Amino acid sequence: MAQTTLSRFKDVHAALCNPRLRQSLYDAGEVIMKDVLLTLHGEEHKIRRHLELRLFRRNFAHHYETNVFPKTLAWVLDPLVAHGETDLVDFGYRVTMNLTADFAGVDRPAKTPEETTRLLAIVKTFSEGATLIHSDRDASEVIDEVKAAQIAFREFLEPSWARRQQLIDQFVGGDIDEDELPRDVLTVLLRNQDSVELTDELIEREIAFYLQAGSHSTANSMVHAVNEIFCWTDDPSRLLEDPLLLQKCVHESMRLHPASPVAWRTPTEPITIASRDIMPDDLLILDLHAANRDPDIFGDDAEKFDPHRRVPDVKTELYGLTFGTGVHMCTGRDLDGGVASRPDTDEETHQYGIVCLVIKTLLEHKMIPHKSRAPTLDPTTSRSNWGTYPVQFERL
Repeated sequence: MAQTTLSRFKDVHAALCNPRLRQSLYDAGEVIMKDVLLTLHGEEHKIRRHLELRLFRRNFAHHYETNVFPKTLAWVLDPLVAHGETDLVDFGYRVTMNLTADFAGVDRPAKTPEETTRLLAIVKTFSEGATLIHSDRDASEVIDEVKAAQIAFREFLEPSWARRQQLIDQFVGGDIDEDELPRDVLTVLLRNQDSVELTDELIEREIAFYLQAGSHSTANSMVHAVNEIFCWTDDPSRLLEDPLLLQKCVHESMRLHPASPVAWRTPTEPITIASRDIMPDDLLILDLHAANRDPDIFGDDAEKFDPHRRVPDVKTELYGLTFGTGVHMCTGRDLDGGVASRPDTDEETHQYGIVCLVIKTLLEHKMIPHKSRAPTLDPTTSRSNWGTYPVQFERL
């Protein structure tokens, strides 16, 4: 098997848009990723994506930001502010996991820190299984842990499933209106289970995939952005006066720290891309980390964090290829990163994305770097993620 790496922005962009290249980065993690939306290809992917994209319309994102997000964030954050400090990595996972659970359709009836801790442990195990290719641990050990976590997950999934199925039955029977159904992925899948031939096992994996993908990538993006902001300015609170600039800080950090530093593709037939012949048994590595730092696109200082950066190509956003592009573009792009601002953007009605809004709320509570404990990198993965990131809240 030959291996080819593309690192120039335009080459990587073209490859991501090529329908003859299938996703292959998560083949090793099929215990949790087999046949989920991210790993499907061709007509099956088109059908599933069309089905689930109904939830990602901007009116839903606006509803999510204004109605769901504030309550869940306050529930997790308020006790930590009262305590005076927190670890940003742990907090990020807790808040984004709960937000993603709302979206995926996983109920947490107790709404307690202990319940969050149980579900979070399950989700982190799912994440490690999904990104097995980047793990430094024994693969069989990780797979065994994922299988055990799948069993534990049913404590949450089975009652969530039963409640939604009962509501769907009531809707079909004319007892309730459609707008009384939950607006989440699980409800959509259950309503269409027969028409798109979804097994119970596949629905379980799909919900687990959303839960781990949303919480894992969003939490890491938030911590990276906070670190970049702390390194960039001695007075992060000034960003509260310019929320559009705060969002640009988030997008610039996302460019420098894509959730997945590479994408892997395998051709479904012989192709030529970037003047290279690629065969079906070959591996094509798309270096998103390098492409997002391509000086031809982002300037000679592309390695530098600069939220004021101007990108000459109007079709390229400041976050680069972090959310991918083409048929496998991240469906949660607008939910996570919001909509990129333009010169005529109204900051009062703008959609900022939950990463920006989480950081904004933290700054409103006077978050500062911890005065006695330094952050540390995660030693269990080859990805450049933070393992701990202590912060404090100055007393108001």
